[in-house]
Amino acid sequence: MKKFLLFAVLVVSSFALQAQGVSDTSGNTVYRESYPKINDLVHTRLDAKFDFAKSYLYGNVTITLKPHIYAVDSLQLDAKGMDIAKVSLAKGTVLQPLKFTYDGWILTIRLDKKYKAGESYTVNIVYTAKPNEVKVKGSDAITDAKGLYFINPKGEDKDKPTQVWTQGETEGTSVWCPTIDKPDQKTTDEILMTVPDKYVTLSNGRLASQKKNPDGTRTDDWKMELPHSPYLFFMGVGDYAIVRDKYKGKEVNYYVEKEYASTARKIFGLTPAMIAFYEKITGVAYPWIKYSQIVGRDYVSGAMENTTCTLHQESAQQDARQLIDGNGWESVIAHELFHQWFGDYVTCESWSNLTVNESFAEYSQYLWKEHQYGADAAAEEGHNDMFQYLSSPPDAKKDLVRFYYADKEDMFDLVSYQKGGRVLHMLRTAVGDSAFFKGLNLYLTTNKFKNGEAHQLRLALEETSGRDLNWFFNQWYFGSGHPKVTISYHYDDAAKKVSVTIRQTQGGKPFEIPLSIDVYEGTAKVRHEVRISHATETFTFPYNSKPELVNVDATKYMLWEKLDNKTLDNFIFQYAHAGTYEDRLEAIEAAAVQQYKPAAIGLMKTALRDKFDGLRNHTLDRIDFKVEGVRAEVEPILVELARSDKKSTVRAKALDLLGDFRKPEYKDLFLANTKDSSYSVAGAALKGLLEVDSLGAMAEAKKQAHQKVDGKLAEVVTDLLIASGSEDDFEFIARQYGKMPLSQTKFQATVGFGVYLAKVQNTDRVKHGVDLIVAFRESVPKQFRNQTDPTINGVVLGELAIKKDAAGAKEQADYIRSQIPK
Repeated sequence: MKKFLLFAVLVVSSFALQAQGVSDTSGNTVYRESYPKINDLVHTRLDAKFDFAKSYLYGNVTITLKPHIYAVDSLQLDAKGMDIAKVSLAKGTVLQPLKFTYDGWILTIRLDKKYKAGESYTVNIVYTAKPNEVKVKGSDAITDAKGLYFINPKGEDKDKPTQVWTQGETEGTSVWCPTIDKPDQKTTDEILMTVPDKYVTLSNGRLASQKKNPDGTRTDDWKMELPHSPYLFFMGVGDYAIVRDKYKGKEVNYYVEKEYASTARKIFGLTPAMIAFYEKITGVAYPWIKYSQIVGRDYVSGAMENTTCTLHQESAQQDARQLIDGNGWESVIAHELFHQWFGDYVTCESWSNLTVNESFAEYSQYLWKEHQYGADAAAEEGHNDMFQYLSSPPDAKKDLVRFYYADKEDMFDLVSYQKGGRVLHMLRTAVGDSAFFKGLNLYLTTNKFKNGEAHQLRLALEETSGRDLNWFFNQWYFGSGHPKVTISYHYDDAAKKVSVTIRQTQGGKPFEIPLSIDVYEGTAKVRHEVRISHATETFTFPYNSKPELVNVDATKYMLWEKLDNKTLDNFIFQYAHAGTYEDRLEAIEAAAVQQYKPAAIGLMKTALRDKFDGLRNHTLDRIDFKVEGVRAEVEPILVELARSDKKSTVRAKALDLLGDFRKPEYKDLFLANTKDSSYSVAGAALKGLLEVDSLGAMAEAKKQAHQKVDGKLAEVVTDLLIASGSEDDFEFIARQYGKMPLSQTKFQATVGFGVYLAKVQNTDRVKHGVDLIVAFRESVPKQFRNQTDPTINGVVLGELAIKKDAAGAKEQADYIRSQIPK
């Protein structure tokens, strides 16, 4: 799963730490062992029929099992919130009733006899699943866990399609199908779905048959003939366009809403190339019969790697103008695909070892960027992961392999994902590429269709590298935190030596750190390999002339926080000659805090023309126009970037900054760019136009409101119409607000939308607008509601009700108050 902590920065930045702190499990004392195996799943056959009016599933499931090692005379299945009608022993076509007890959570079945190891048996269960009536705790990543989701099932929302999709991780499958819902179980399966004939379906494995029924429905039979874990079972139903692709004769299909059929290949079309790349680096051919990807409305957990059929949230769907800025979903596509090896082919044996699923998928994003776009793009991906992890201090208390946690959902955090991905990069650097990728192959082939854990990964890498790696795994996998270092330099020209002192300040046992240190005399570089094992260590290197730079961690692979006491001149040299993304980024950051110095501004100006657009954008973000002289130095370059940079995202950011200058001479530049094909460029230009010609900007916003707009342009147009528009603009404003995904941006837009509704007089429109606000309020994960509800209920709805009372709109005011919880 590629998860997004959508509200990690909600309301105020300090809340991010509070939200992450909820998952701090350092004080838990319950040891989370691997789930014991008493019975093993062998095969699951589900016949599912959907009741869209009630959001029910009527199921008839036949499950074949066998004792794991010791004889059994009973069976326990996870089955959450169901109505259990019948439980039988299936012997061929004969069903023999069995005694059972059910507490609404666990189904306990008394078998007809004691079955020995190796002796299989089959049970049949007839039941009704009621997912909307099940209350299951979710997590920051998985924002609820009812397993089966009916989207707009009655078709009451004209702007939303009717869909059904499932979310199994961690234990959601047992909301809609009785099973042993644990990651260390593996089973083949067959899922038959009976749906209205107008819909398409998707499930694991191959579509074996389709049969039209007399009542206008159709039954699709999907067969998964290789074993996988129950949390990876999937059902998808909806009115989709299927855009078909192939890889080595295997189906690679993209299920999208029909309006996105024309761009589906631009969104997902690199999938075959990704499969080829992942096959090459793992040495394991794609193990499944097909790979399909489907987009689900109202799915807020990013994406989920169901075996052979990944589910993406609707943000994956982008039109042609959005894609001009680049495919914002490409890393997610890469992440979920790599799970087909790490997570599906070999699955973590317990949630404590989630790292062997999610850390690999997270690192796959780096690997793909490195392969497809080069070292700078990969390094940016890795740096962003490290920055996210380091920005959450409570996560430093958590081990990567974690046997103590409050709830399994707590494992889906910045440690399992972002930190784990960076740890894999360090491991790759430590053993070298050949040993690393051969080790991945050995881990996968040894444990194929089974389960794995960090120790098995260690053993595989030890075998291929010929080195003991306990030191690495003990501190990075079975320990917590990361080094915090202060680096200082002493040059002794008389002795022709430079001393580098590295002091670890994090406290506790010091980390063992192998490092490369480059010493530059002019452009000539000498690399020294060192190993740190004490809290403070000093290394001395000779030189002929005083070095222009001593570059500690020259490969920039370390996960650490550092205070590096280099001079500005050192950093300027580093930018020009060390050359990696991180080297240049560090230099830009050093210059950014010294913009009062001409040399620092000189470096910033150079960085505005950096070869990598990510660093050009980063430099634009770091320019401080409050510092005297900066604007005069930088403004001509901003105009140049706004007019001609090859990357639309850079042009947009430059236009955004120029808008803040409020110079009438830029009016034509802004006006021309409001027609740009990129939403981000057009949105930034319209925002800039507002600063120099408010009437012209308003007129342009009115024009844009009658076209299809999205992204930054939609945000700016909506903001303008909310501030200065009329009731005639309601349909556009309400539609744009309603389709915004769950995000900080939507939370901020809610206040403005409430202010706009105060101007709306039509009661039906006011009610519809209030319903949209309430729908957003209810979609916020429960763990964040105490932060969002006071604003939504008080500042937005409460104030709106008061204004409607003052305007004499009693019916509207009464309706608004009815939507505010007491």
